Amino acid sequence: MLSLFTELTFVIVLAACLAIIARRLGQPTILGYLLAGLIVGYGGFFILEGNKEVYELFSDLGVMFLLFLVGLEINYESIRIVGRDAVLIGLGQIIFTFVFGFLVANAFGFSVVAAIYIAFALTISSTVIVVNILSEKRDLNTLYGKISIGILLIQDIVVILAIVLLTGVGSGGGEERLLSTMVMGVLLTLGKSAILFIVAFFLSRKIIPRFFSRLARSPELVFLSGLAWLFAVASGTEALGFSKEIGGFIAGLTLANSYENFQVAYRLKSLRDFFMLVFFVTLGAGIVAFSDFTDIVAETIVFSLFVLLGGPLIVFMVMSFLGYPKRPSFLSGLAIAQVSEFSFILATLGFSLGHLDSRAVTLITSVGVITIVVSTYLMAHGNTLFRFFSPYLSFFERKKVKTDRARSRIYKRPIILIGFHRTGQSIAENLPKEFLFIVEYDPLMLSRLDAFGAPYFFGDMNDDEMLAHIDSGSARAVISTSPDVESNLVLLKDLIEFRKKTRAQFKIILRGRTDTDAIILYKHGADYVLLPHFSAGRYFAKIVAGDPYLQTIHSMKEEDIERLREITDDI
Repeated sequence: MLSLFTELTFVIVLAACLAIIARRLGQPTILGYLLAGLIVGYGGFFILEGNKEVYELFSDLGVMFLLFLVGLEINYESIRIVGRDAVLIGLGQIIFTFVFGFLVANAFGFSVVAAIYIAFALTISSTVIVVNILSEKRDLNTLYGKISIGILLIQDIVVILAIVLLTGVGSGGGEERLLSTMVMGVLLTLGKSAILFIVAFFLSRKIIPRFFSRLARSPELVFLSGLAWLFAVASGTEALGFSKEIGGFIAGLTLANSYENFQVAYRLKSLRDFFMLVFFVTLGAGIVAFSDFTDIVAETIVFSLFVLLGGPLIVFMVMSFLGYPKRPSFLSGLAIAQVSEFSFILATLGFSLGHLDSRAVTLITSVGVITIVVSTYLMAHGNTLFRFFSPYLSFFERKKVKTDRARSRIYKRPIILIGFHRTGQSIAENLPKEFLFIVEYDPLMLSRLDAFGAPYFFGDMNDDEMLAHIDSGSARAVISTSPDVESNLVLLKDLIEFRKKTRAQFKIILRGRTDTDAIILYKHGADYVLLPHFSAGRYFAKIVAGDPYLQTIHSMKEEDIERLREITDDI
């Protein structure tokens, strides 16, 4: 038997190597981690069972940190904007998926109870995988990112209720007593959920921001206090019968309105990445426990196709019916196209209660393996897939879409600015408003855009209709402040084709996150790539050259502080 330290060393080195290979091949790092777990499990290099509790703790911490960081980025305003629709979409997806899954499982000869388990397992999507990929793509604050997280939260609540019901079924006793126990369990769970969110809302508004503002001068104390708060809330929610992962999300939510939330998030990301690595490797290794797929090939293919195609189609249709544009509808559908790692836990629970046989458990596991791997790839390349399917999706899109504020006009403006967050807002405030037409995808920016006064299009930079608002004769520059290189490459291709077709003369200016991104964008035809560290150095050098004794630095400082106050007040 290898020591725990040696095992952990092997896991980290193997996962790092495979993650590097995956990234070189243009794939998400999660695939590298899962593959490492499969190699560990199938190769029998060591047995995780010997240190099972340690790996489970590491995995739980990874998910807890992940959802804590998600909570930090989601304030109550964003929940208010997409909350109602997320509930409708989430419930619609759950109902349609469950009914279809139950009918198909029953048709394959599974018992009624087994069919219920299978249908429900296929209904749940992986919060961990979706949030991890959204974070990697910097899409948590997009419209589709917020809706996807809302759907996942609805699923998590339904999962908790399902466990209460299944535990009641497994507890035995008379039918009348059993029904009473289940009803009381559900009501108690709903009541505790309501109390948790009410308390979290009160703390986030009245107490937590004031407490952390007093620690602002010491980054170390801010980090330690944030960490202590995370563990305290997670322990408290676990004591109330919820998972520590949900506690992590609530802890983040209470900190989302404080000025120090970005500081806490920045310091915790490295911890999250380490524990998430262990989580995905453990998940990959655990999949091997039920690996005899030979007797259920047909069932596995049918259910995998349903999860990968049927689930996204259901979400797309519901969102289209509610009036959302086709792009966020399509990407939100892709986000739920996998079986959750929690489905494995549900299957294990059913097996231990005697509700499921090994065939049903193996089916859930095999569908989980396939859909997790494939959906990870689909989400990572969602923009490319959307461009391919976009012409066929227009049929389902309603003529009047949600938050449609500028879809019928062509704006004769010289500067088309895509993105109104930090970089975009800074550019906009230093240009005449009559020069600008702004494209923005984040619903939280709508109030700022209304106050700013320049015309804008609420939609995505890769939305087909965005180009319809550009007057090719007036446009002098299209500036994208999005740091996502894949989205910028898609936009670049569309703008070059549009420029050729209309014989326009505008320049294409894109933002790069890294020097490598800049080289890629230049190779594909960008006229200029905006790198913040280059621009900031250049700007400050000009200030020093024009004011050698820096007499104006104090007035600049006051202007910047005033601007920072305005921004944080809006958040």
